[in-house]
Amino acid sequence: MHILLTTQVRQPVDQVWAGFNRTLFDRLSPPFPPVDVVRFDGCLTGDVVQLRLNFLVFRQEWTSHIVDQQTTADEIYFVDQGTKLPFFLAYWHHRHRLLRDSSGGTRIVDDITFRTPYRLTDYLLYPVMWLQFAYRKPIYRRIFGSPVK
Repeated sequence: MHILLTTQVRQPVDQVWAGFNRTLFDRLSPPFPPVDVVRFDGCLTGDVVQLRLNFLVFRQEWTSHIVDQQTTADEIYFVDQGTKLPFFLAYWHHRHRLLRDSSGGTRIVDDITFRTPYRLTDYLLYPVMWLQFAYRKPIYRRIFGSPVK
């Protein structure tokens, strides 16, 4: 399954990139399930992020490795690849893109590909995953500034 969400913000790419840190990560976590950050190295190639998801009656571990990070004239991106996933996910690939906008702002793109163990559950989980990441849009705008209209 593929999710692609774009959020326009006012700050330039370099400032937005500087803000991609543990504080932002904590703010982007949705209210459910609560997330305990076990390890957060950062957003550079080789970094590791380990999470513990608390579903009240059980917990699940999630580990992602940052497998790529590049900076070009037009964008900065990094890719987190799930290596240890909750039971309901079989595959996770999330490309975080910060695209330079002609207005001087940035387009933040969450480009996510995921699979569950079964095709049917891919479709059942899709709206939940979409909502988890759509939740980030107003947070990005609050932190990095809403674009001028």
